[in-house]
Amino acid sequence: MEDKIIALIHQEVVPALGCTEPIAVALAVARATEALREACGHRPSDRSCLPERIDIHVSGNILKNGMGVGIPGTGSVGLPIAAALGSVCGRSEYHLEVLADLNPMAVSRARQLVEEKRVNIAIAEGPDKVYVSARVELDDHFAKAVIKGRHDAIVSVAVDGDTVFDAVHDHQAEQQSGGALSTLEPDFARSLTIRQIWDFAISVPLEKIAFMKDSITLNRRLADEGLHHRYGLQVGRTILAHDNTAVYGDTILSYAMAVTAAASDARMAGCTLSAMSNSGSGNQGITVTVPVIAVAEKTHAPREKLIRALALSHLVAIHIKGHLGKLSALCGCVIASTGSSCGIVYLRGGGYDEVCAAIKNMIGNITGMVCDGAKVGCALKVASGVSSSLQSAVLALDGVCISSSDGIIEDDIEKTIANLGDIGREGMQATDKMILDIMVCK
Repeated sequence: MEDKIIALIHQEVVPALGCTEPIAVALAVARATEALREACGHRPSDRSCLPERIDIHVSGNILKNGMGVGIPGTGSVGLPIAAALGSVCGRSEYHLEVLADLNPMAVSRARQLVEEKRVNIAIAEGPDKVYVSARVELDDHFAKAVIKGRHDAIVSVAVDGDTVFDAVHDHQAEQQSGGALSTLEPDFARSLTIRQIWDFAISVPLEKIAFMKDSITLNRRLADEGLHHRYGLQVGRTILAHDNTAVYGDTILSYAMAVTAAASDARMAGCTLSAMSNSGSGNQGITVTVPVIAVAEKTHAPREKLIRALALSHLVAIHIKGHLGKLSALCGCVIASTGSSCGIVYLRGGGYDEVCAAIKNMIGNITGMVCDGAKVGCALKVASGVSSSLQSAVLALDGVCISSSDGIIEDDIEKTIANLGDIGREGMQATDKMILDIMVCK
């Protein structure tokens, strides 16, 4: 079990450059373009060879989260520029950091592709929440790459109608595509329990989760970037501004809200720094980790305790996401801040019972927060999530827990989490559609 949980973390906690929905589009285009270049007799890395046409079909949720979010290094938003960059400078081997080779010349060439209307975006029909199909054409050849299920899971590649890669029937190819942990059962994250997660986090040999330090490095660097530069709505900078001390105070709460929101400010506005993501979302990765890091800094928590708290936080969010699905009408910061609340409980000396209480307090509080797409305004939701995270942790540590007579809360923690999943996955389908309809009709 221990090895499988570690494999799960490695699968769901990965670096990502830019919001993962447009980045998934860029990744699919990059892989299709590489295949097209080979078909045309060029090297896959030959960046002078660009498609004449790029056609993208995406699920509604990918469209919703890609319409208004900043694309790294461009000063622009939306899927067309992300798709164009995927063909110009993308490298599929970089996975969710597919645009790591971004430079001003690449941005200029990508803008030209968009301005010449060589990039087309459409909604795909089908049940998959995470779905991208990229078709590129050049010199009477065409190639197609499909991402499905996870933002970095390339499941098929075809050239001129002939399949050259199929993850379903080629296990080795799936591993090379970014699904290196495909030996895990699809529902493994969901089948875990909070008790198993807790036991793992407090007992696993520290060296086996030492890679949690990467979460600290990447996401703390993003927070510093957001605090020192004017990104987006500047939510983080505003909370810490001297003039606002009388409002927010100089507290652990205000500090945690500020540094976490600042990281989201930077990321949603197109900062070129990578985030350590969680369950396919950089904002969720930020919200899972930065509040825990902030509390550890302010309370001078031992490094080992912080690393274990981050493992607990990441895994709680991954487990809840297993019930909810990668994308839904519920804002991901609800799940991520629930994870961070558990990490904070552990940092402050709480045990398993207090962790369960924190989860119930969170689910009884901000479950109704909706996702209306990725954008700079996400930093406000992140700040709200962090506020609830610390509040729920403090209440739990004081022995306060929402009663099972309240709303969707049950005595059994797993039933409570399942209720949240049912609401987000099934109950809010009409809400999800309505949000998308409003966004595309503006």
